[in-house]
Amino acid sequence: MSDSVFDYIIVGAGAAGLMLADTMGKDAYFNNKSILILDKDPKTVNDRTWCFWEKGSGQFDEIVSKKWNHILFSGPDFSERFSISPYTYKMVRGIDFYSYHINRLQEYENITFRQETVTHIEENNTEAKVTTLDNNYAGKQVFTGMFDYGLMRDQKKYPVLQQHFIGWTIKTKDPIFDIDQATYMDFSVPQKGNTRFMYVLPFKNNTALVEYTLFSEETLPKSEYENALKNYLSEHLHCYDYEILETEEGNIPMTCYNFDSHNTTRVLNIGTAGGWAKPSTGYSFLSTSKKVPQLIAHLKSGKPLSDFGSKNRFWYYDLLFLDVLHTNNALGYTIFQSLFKKRPPQLIFKFLDENTTLWEDIYYIMGCPKKPFIKAFLNRMF
Repeated sequence: MSDSVFDYIIVGAGAAGLMLADTMGKDAYFNNKSILILDKDPKTVNDRTWCFWEKGSGQFDEIVSKKWNHILFSGPDFSERFSISPYTYKMVRGIDFYSYHINRLQEYENITFRQETVTHIEENNTEAKVTTLDNNYAGKQVFTGMFDYGLMRDQKKYPVLQQHFIGWTIKTKDPIFDIDQATYMDFSVPQKGNTRFMYVLPFKNNTALVEYTLFSEETLPKSEYENALKNYLSEHLHCYDYEILETEEGNIPMTCYNFDSHNTTRVLNIGTAGGWAKPSTGYSFLSTSKKVPQLIAHLKSGKPLSDFGSKNRFWYYDLLFLDVLHTNNALGYTIFQSLFKKRPPQLIFKFLDENTTLWEDIYYIMGCPKKPFIKAFLNRMF
């Protein structure tokens, strides 16, 4: 069987794959290029929720399903409700994102979407070959979101934590939620030697996504997440009568591992597989939307895919943060509590967006507990 040949093949119709395909479809530069996007799923299920903060209007407002103007941070010794203006905290449901982008792909004559399971990618001097359970394809360049945790676990240079969670979208009998406030982090739950918190996104005064999240090395048995959710609803929200409408779960790597080292002349890792999620937070949606235009510019330059990617000073900040949590995972709540107590959320968001000046960086960093970060810095230096 001969290979079907395309100029570009995108493996994975997640946030990165669909954003990349849509951006290529809109750009006249790619009008005469054939583009194939492959995914094992039809993308018809609401399997995830993406949230991000943003000033004013943005490119995803058409599919943003909820916005919040306030956030709540709670720690053992400090709790406060913050106005985050000029930012708003925005949410995009997975199903809305998929539907919107897959419908858009149908408008581009040069883009083909196929539901197939990719099993293997390899390359030679002239092309990259993508094998699925059903077909063989060849592309001049391939962008893949296939992620392999083993690559990171086989090295010791960079710590690897996981942001893992289970969330329930619940409907309560009574109106118990503040619909203009997202609970960004609630550390009032038992930490058990880890960094553990609750995350609450109210859609209505009786409907919300309640999520139990950890930053740690190992995941938990499913029952432990579920018991934590039940306990939080009853003990903290005094909610005993509710219906679970949807469930979601996820596991995002938190690491400064050099994903770029696996890029080659013709194959580029994108999304989580490309290290596009911010190591210190796991947030990837808005950072991916910023990476895609950079990748488009790189493609137009004609440079090999192996040249794409770079590190900035925020990568080093993230590395120290992960070193601290890897050494003592129980320090998480003290770091975040210190920051939210001493610094406004607007600065925290700006820093995490990597938009701060060097002087703002210093001011932000001075809001953190100093001893563990100095120790991590010295360990990296010496």
